[in-house]
Amino acid sequence: MSKLIGYARVSTRQQSTDRQRADLLAAGVRRDDLYVDQGVSGARASRPQFDRALDALLEGDTLVITTLDRLGRSTQNMLFFADELRSRGAGLRVLNLGGGDVDTATPMGSMLFTIMAALAQMEHEIKRERVTDSIIKRREAGKDLGGRPRRVTDSQIRSAVRLVKGGEPAAQVARDLGMSRATFYRRSRALAD
Repeated sequence: MSKLIGYARVSTRQQSTDRQRADLLAAGVRRDDLYVDQGVSGARASRPQFDRALDALLEGDTLVITTLDRLGRSTQNMLFFADELRSRGAGLRVLNLGGGDVDTATPMGSMLFTIMAALAQMEHEIKRERVTDSIIKRREAGKDLGGRPRRVTDSQIRSAVRLVKGGEPAAQVARDLGMSRATFYRRSRALAD
C-alpha cells in the first residue's frame, strides 16, 4: 500500500516549521510519516531528517513537500534527487504547484520538475543579489548592518580607564563601549600587565 511521506525544513533554529507541518498534515501526510529538519540549510548535501524520509520511501510512495526549495538550492541537486526518486519508483507532490502530483517518472513530469527546479534556483539567486545590493547600499549610507559588535581597541580601553579614574561610573563607561563591566575590567587588567 502506497503512502505519503512528508518533509519540512527551515534553515535556522529561529524559524518555525508550523505552517509547513500544518500544510503537509492537511494534504494527508500522517504524523508518523512526517520528517522535519530544523536549522539545516538546503545547500547542505546531508540533512538528517531528509535522509530518513528518503529511507522511508518505498516503491509507489509519494514524497510531499510544501515548496520546491525545501529540496535544495541548485537545479543540479534537484535533478539528481529526481533521478533518485525515479529509480525508487516513487512520486513527488509539491503543494505550492496547486497540489498536483509531479510524476518524475513521466516525460512531462520530468520536464515540469526540471523547469520548476531551475526557477527555484533562479529565485534563490535573485534573493541573494537583492540582499547583497541592500548591504552595499546600507554600507554606503553609513547605516548599521547589525552582526557582531565592533572590536574595541586597546586605545579605547585606556581612554575608558582614564574616565573611570576621573570619576565616571565603570558600568556607564563599559556600556558606552558596548561591553559588560566584567569584560571592561578584564580588558583593563590585561593592559595593565
